[in-house]
Amino acid sequence: MISFKCKHCEKRFDVPDAYAGRQAKCKGCGNTLTVPVPSQTTGQRPQSSVDLKMSPRARRLLADAESITQIFGNCPHIRIVKQSGSPPDGYEIEYSVKSLARDSKGKPIERMDHRVLIQLTSDYPRLSPKCSMLTPAFHPNIDESTICVGDHWTAGERLTDLIVRIAEMLGYQAYNIRSPLDGEAAMWADLNQKKLPLDPRNMRPSTME
Repeated sequence: MISFKCKHCEKRFDVPDAYAGRQAKCKGCGNTLTVPVPSQTTGQRPQSSVDLKMSPRARRLLADAESITQIFGNCPHIRIVKQSGSPPDGYEIEYSVKSLARDSKGKPIERMDHRVLIQLTSDYPRLSPKCSMLTPAFHPNIDESTICVGDHWTAGERLTDLIVRIAEMLGYQAYNIRSPLDGEAAMWADLNQKKLPLDPRNMRPSTME
């Protein structure tokens, strides 16, 4: 059994080892919590039989899930609305960031609410996650199927940093007009540099500082 407390209200829980790394809502305060793996729980044995059979990728996925919950659990502009897999290898993320989309005539208009799908493939973390928009976006490095998060992904990069980077892209704090996915958006950005960034806020949650 895994014994732990909610970090928000300190309600105590005892759950089977098989629930390690899963997310749920606390019955005491309603906040999202992640069941810790046994080696991360005070008073538990250092490593369970489940841990011994777990692949390096699975351990990385569990670590990512815990970090994401801790960092974005109470973030006002980045919210995890859905996750899939056990351990989680897919995340649907909601951003509240001032950005752009196209209107019915194809012209850029302001949009504040965005949804992004991040999928961690079988090659993760050796290869970067697959990121795509679920809502319309007008950005040089975003098209209908892909968010180009950069060519310098390393296996040691944190998934939480990538999630923040997408927020910075949506706010036009980060963009590349030299090799765009959307040429029209690249031209707009080049002609409107004085208006950028559209959202100048620090996108990193205080829990990352």
